Amino acid sequence: MAEKQLVKVEDVTVRFAGDSGDGMQLTGLQFSTSSAIAGNDLNTLPDYPAEIRAPAGSLNGVSGFQIHFSSGESTTHGDQPDVLVAMNPAALKVNLKDLKPDATIIVNESSFDSKNLSLAKYESNPLDDDSLRGYNLLRVPMTKAVMNALEGVNISIKEKERCKNFFALGIMFWMYSRPIEPTLKWIENKFRVKPDILDANKKALMAGYHYSEMTELFTTRFVIDPVKLPAGKYKNVTGNEAAALGMVAASWKGGLPLFLGSYPITPASEILHELSNFKGFGVKTFQAEDEIAAICACIGASFAGNLALTTTSGPGLALKMEAVGLSVMTELPLVIIDVQRGGPSTGLPTKTEQSDLMQAMYGRNGEAPVCVLAASTPADCFIMAYEAARIATKFMTPVILLSDGYLSQGSEPFRIPKEDELPDMKVEFRTEKEEFYPYLRDENLSRPWAIPGTPGLEHRIGGLEKSHIYGNVSYVPENHEFMVNLRDQKIKNIANDIPDLEVKGEQEGELLVLGWGSTYGAITAAVHKIEARGLKVSHAHLKYINPFPKNLGDVLKRFKKVLLPEINLGQLSQILRNQYLIELVQFNKVQGLPIKASEIEEQILNIIGGKNE
Repeated sequence: MAEKQLVKVEDVTVRFAGDSGDGMQLTGLQFSTSSAIAGNDLNTLPDYPAEIRAPAGSLNGVSGFQIHFSSGESTTHGDQPDVLVAMNPAALKVNLKDLKPDATIIVNESSFDSKNLSLAKYESNPLDDDSLRGYNLLRVPMTKAVMNALEGVNISIKEKERCKNFFALGIMFWMYSRPIEPTLKWIENKFRVKPDILDANKKALMAGYHYSEMTELFTTRFVIDPVKLPAGKYKNVTGNEAAALGMVAASWKGGLPLFLGSYPITPASEILHELSNFKGFGVKTFQAEDEIAAICACIGASFAGNLALTTTSGPGLALKMEAVGLSVMTELPLVIIDVQRGGPSTGLPTKTEQSDLMQAMYGRNGEAPVCVLAASTPADCFIMAYEAARIATKFMTPVILLSDGYLSQGSEPFRIPKEDELPDMKVEFRTEKEEFYPYLRDENLSRPWAIPGTPGLEHRIGGLEKSHIYGNVSYVPENHEFMVNLRDQKIKNIANDIPDLEVKGEQEGELLVLGWGSTYGAITAAVHKIEARGLKVSHAHLKYINPFPKNLGDVLKRFKKVLLPEINLGQLSQILRNQYLIELVQFNKVQGLPIKASEIEEQILNIIGGKNE
């Protein structure tokens, strides 16, 4: 056996890439889970084509999964991979441009035949033509090795070939000292009714692990120490899983049955899938025939006293907007989670974007203000889903929570909070019939929530304008203006119930980097790098967008310049200019991909001066 060198490193970025049928998402998820169990902080980025099955071996069919794991804080998925695992020539060609100059490339040498090279538009074999000079190229005949390892297993040749992703995973488990037992257990649970497939996958995984250990090709094994995290129980979650759990927690804390009315749409469908597992907690999931039916069912469920949730992405949100206006008029609590994706129209279903902000703020007929929130990390989707439910029920209003494709599919460790750590979710239904009117107001301007069938509390709601207090249909001009202003003021009152905007770093000075949504991780990493150079820069991140925190205007005035990165053409920038009459420095990127920390770092240096190393 070749002598191996053991090297300790602080952080690593790995990208798995192959055909959309090669199981790269599964491979990445298993590697992420193992890294979380090993105690590392991590952040992931799944990246896959919108087609259900693009042509095998083609450039358009490449699917990838990137993970950045660290012994310290990991706020992004990593700008440039240290390691690329490429299962075919197309995966190599698509991802080569993103790698660090000295990155390690582990290729499935078995796939570099004339057919696959042609499909990837290679004129010569890059493994032989010296085009990969400077990289640490490791040529592994994965397909051949898997076939040898599975000789005698009673499955088809095609099924054996599909096990090569586990062979690659075994290599990475050995290379980065990851625990292999959780994946072995997962295989046993997943394929327990298919013993031959179970046996094949376990053998392929262990074959990859032992191949790395025995061959002279792999000379170095890496160790990444566990990160020091606050004490508690942790779970590795995607943003969609966290959002679902946040709504279940709000339902449990508020004593309200949770009703989800949804129509499947990428990249929001996993919330529906996740919540369907919580029937034991009183959760009802309804897959409607379309987006409009889904949200209208939610309005009915809210009227009947349920915590109502509907989930969607940009095109679906457009279809829901008339019913959002109905929820505004009836003043019923409703949570709408919009997992943003590239647009317009069908756009880029599997790619990320922040381009639904204007739609969330203004995309309804008439004066129909709603509360708008935005999650900042996958784990924060739990916090903000819970917060959306709290605000919706307290202020009797629809709340739109903006997530996006990066947050929803990406994952990170999440410390599971104890019940007493969650904010109060006190919900009181109106039961007293004396002096009851459906549009009577409390100190927040919220109307009473009266469940139909409660004796003496019969009332009507609907989309026509309501008279103040009594709720009768009214066409009186002065009443309409009064009610429009009242509904608007109710949303503004939410500002009294949310925290002030926190500024990290200097509280005033030359530059504030302001962000919202999924740019949080990249901004945080960039600011840390700038501070490490001895330069001063501040960071603030908006999670409450309508209304804004009460101190936002004051914060903006304390800095000479404000840099605002967005994955759109400047939607929040336009809103802030209009409301606060200030100039901002925009940094906009609309490529279906997250903004990189290095890109924000470069923008900061351009503003405050400094050499980009």
